[in-house]
Amino acid sequence: MFCNYCGKNIQDDARVCAYCGRLVGSAPLPPRLRRSRYDRKIAGVAAGFANYTHSDVTLWRLIWVLVGIFLFPLGEVAYAIAWIVIPEEPVALPADGTVATQSQ
Repeated sequence: MFCNYCGKNIQDDARVCAYCGRLVGSAPLPPRLRRSRYDRKIAGVAAGFANYTHSDVTLWRLIWVLVGIFLFPLGEVAYAIAWIVIPEEPVALPADGTVATQSQ
């Protein structure tokens, strides 16, 4: 059996690649709808929808503005509900495992 990520030959009953450490033989996780933590203007809802659908964030921001204008009270309520219901994406840590600290 070969690892799908690094292409090395691994044991047939292995669940983890001995070379790259990734899970093998399992289906990838489906994408999850999450609010963006880094690409946000108000709450990250539009950027979350853009990441989920693999589309441009400007398109989703325009959609939310148009929904807010044409469906005046419903658009704002829908955005507020999305802000509350959709979870925020996890914090991205550096590859070396260190955590940046704020200095004053």
